[in-house]
Amino acid sequence: MSEAPAVVTRGLAKHFGALVAVAGLDLEIRRGEVFGMLGPNGSGKTTTIRMLCGLVAPTAGTATVVGFDVVRDAEAIRARIGYMSQRYGLYDDLTVYENLRFYASIYGVVGSTRRERLDAHMAQLGLTARRDQLAGTLSGGWKQRLGLACATAHHPSLIFLDEPTAGVDPAARRTFWETIYALARDGTTIVVTTHYMDEAERCERLAFLSRGQLIAVGTPGDVTRQFNQPTIEEVFIALQRQDEGGVRA
Repeated sequence: MSEAPAVVTRGLAKHFGALVAVAGLDLEIRRGEVFGMLGPNGSGKTTTIRMLCGLVAPTAGTATVVGFDVVRDAEAIRARIGYMSQRYGLYDDLTVYENLRFYASIYGVVGSTRRERLDAHMAQLGLTARRDQLAGTLSGGWKQRLGLACATAHHPSLIFLDEPTAGVDPAARRTFWETIYALARDGTTIVVTTHYMDEAERCERLAFLSRGQLIAVGTPGDVTRQFNQPTIEEVFIALQRQDEGGVRA
């Protein structure tokens, strides 16, 4: 694992008028780790990810992602990362392979080696047998797996997963996490937001946000000890109660 962090933020902030969505975030995410970002709705998680993807300019502070500045080098960052949300972004009237080929082309995977690379990618994610199936006929778990395949078709250094397993059954979620750890073992950095506390426990380290502030970072054990709670779920419940009545992006 490289010593240089995959993500570094210093005083990163985003304001929407009088609303402070993210306030002075200082964070480092190591290369090759599975890192979770947790917090109640409106705590600033999605805004933070959008800034790290180069989609939203910060109001203050700095951030680098895979060695590139989020303001000056947004295009370079987007070429080196993958992004997946619970919406998947698939085309229902295209087959599994056609969806994958489309997204690979967007990311610049073209030419004579593309088919070979995509065949290997489908095999890695267990999609080969469903290659010619229309995406719209897939179950939620298979759509989720195809969404991850599309987000990683260009072999990005870092993947942002924003609530990727929302609404998917427990068995499919377990399979999805096995795939996530397989990617991490190959050196890919994974940054995931989730409201499932069993998934949070699977992360190597966690960052807890509340009202735009980073209030804890560390292993699941570190975080539970800091809040004197028996489980990550109890920490999350306590933060939800604290944030009741607040509104964040």
